[in-house]
Amino acid sequence: MIKMVLTSVVAGMIFLISTGAVAQATPPAAGGTADGIAFDTPYGTSISLEAAKKVLAAAEAEASKHRWKLCIAVVDTNGDLVHFSRMEGAQIASVGISQAKARTSARYRRETRVFYNAIETGRASVATLDPTLVASPGGYPLIEGGKLIGAIGCSGGTGDQDAAACKAGADLIK
Repeated sequence: MIKMVLTSVVAGMIFLISTGAVAQATPPAAGGTADGIAFDTPYGTSISLEAAKKVLAAAEAEASKHRWKLCIAVVDTNGDLVHFSRMEGAQIASVGISQAKARTSARYRRETRVFYNAIETGRASVATLDPTLVASPGGYPLIEGGKLIGAIGCSGGTGDQDAAACKAGADLIK
């Protein structure tokens, strides 16, 4: 059984690669091969607790301004929780979802909206191969000095509301 599952996963990966469903960094060269690797932001030193508190506070301020009741998670480069807040009245389900969005963003080094857009447009995606991946807006990588130091995830509003709050936090990191 395990061998069949692994064979299926490998076959799926080969399909994705061979069909060009994997994101490309630049348009293909004359030979059809892309130059570089998409989302190749190098990992840096993980976000500090102090910086995570500031990022979370900015996201929470944005949510409060619009009366959105969100759960907000900040994770390190591995996707492990550094700081978390559940705003008053935020739905309980959003606790885990906000953390999963942040984890997805950190581990894949991109905004979670990328996966959402791929699925919405009917393109094959790694999201179908990784059960921990969250393909929903509201996860943003935190990039400092060109290096990924963590990510922020928000849940509880619409995808666009979650993303707007996350962006407010992510914009603090330069």
